[in-house]
Amino acid sequence: MARKAKKTVSSMSHFLQKLQRRISTVKPSNFVLAVIVIAFVVFLFGGGLYSLIVKPYPAVYYGGRFLFVYPQLSEQFISDSLIAMIFYAMGIIGLATMYQSTKYAYKPRQAYMMFLVGAALLIIAYVSIEAIMRYWKGV
Repeated sequence: MARKAKKTVSSMSHFLQKLQRRISTVKPSNFVLAVIVIAFVVFLFGGGLYSLIVKPYPAVYYGGRFLFVYPQLSEQFISDSLIAMIFYAMGIIGLATMYQSTKYAYKPRQAYMMFLVGAALLIIAYVSIEAIMRYWKGV
C-alpha cells in the first residue's frame, strides 16, 4: 500500500512539474497579444473601469422616455460606456482595415475598397463620438 501511494505522489509531482514547465514556456502569438491589449485599451477609454467601480444605472426612464446617455459630463450610465466602447472599437477596426488595404497593392480595386470601408468606419466613429459629446452631453 505504501509503495502504491509513493508511486502516485511521485507521478503527481511529475505531472505538476510538466504542467508548470508547459505554462511557463507558453508564448502567445503577437496577434493575440495585440487583440488583448487593444480590447483592454478600448475598455479603459470607454469608461469600463468607472462602470465597474461606481456601478451606475444601465439607463433611466425620465420624462416619458428612456435616457441611455447621461445628459451631463460628470456622470455616466452603463449604456454610455457600451456606446463609447462600440464606437472606439469601430474606429480601431476602421484603422486596421485601412492598414490591411496597403497589403493589396497588386489588386488596386480591392485595396481601394478596403481603404474606403476603413475610412468610412473611422469617420462614422469619430463623428458619432463628437455628436454625443456636443449634442447630448452639451460639451
